[in-house]
Amino acid sequence: MRSGLRVLLGLTAAATLGLALPAAAASAASTASTGSTGSSGSAVPAGTAAVETWSWGPTASTDFKGWAGGKIRTTGSGLRITGDLYDAGGARTCSWLKIKWLSDRGKWHTATFKNCSQSRTRAFRVNAGHMLTSSAKVCRGTSTRIAGKCSQWEGVWSQGG
Repeated sequence: MRSGLRVLLGLTAAATLGLALPAAAASAASTASTGSTGSSGSAVPAGTAAVETWSWGPTASTDFKGWAGGKIRTTGSGLRITGDLYDAGGARTCSWLKIKWLSDRGKWHTATFKNCSQSRTRAFRVNAGHMLTSSAKVCRGTSTRIAGKCSQWEGVWSQGG
């Protein structure tokens, strides 16, 4: 009797879920195809994937007078590295950020940013495309070149974790 009751309850639950889920999916698909309005007031197309975001940092120079941190976001054309570079050094010194990444074609790319203002952060953005791995280091220097006191290369993002 118990096994018969379990089977009957299991079949009833499966039938209920089986009928309810396709109806919910159909209503969600019709809402998505017409475009749903979010809290920002913009329409979300049916084929749009959710944006994934990873945080990185802070990465500091060896004298801790310059540091950087930020986020990596997915875009339609790959990945974008964004963030802020801070400078807390003395007069006539700057903080430098070097980012390197390995593309899916096996080529290393680099981007360099500097900040010489102690009162403002320097926002940066790198469209890295389809990359396999990326690293960053923060250095100290003058307004024209990196002069040392660099951190080690720290992993920012890597495919597969």
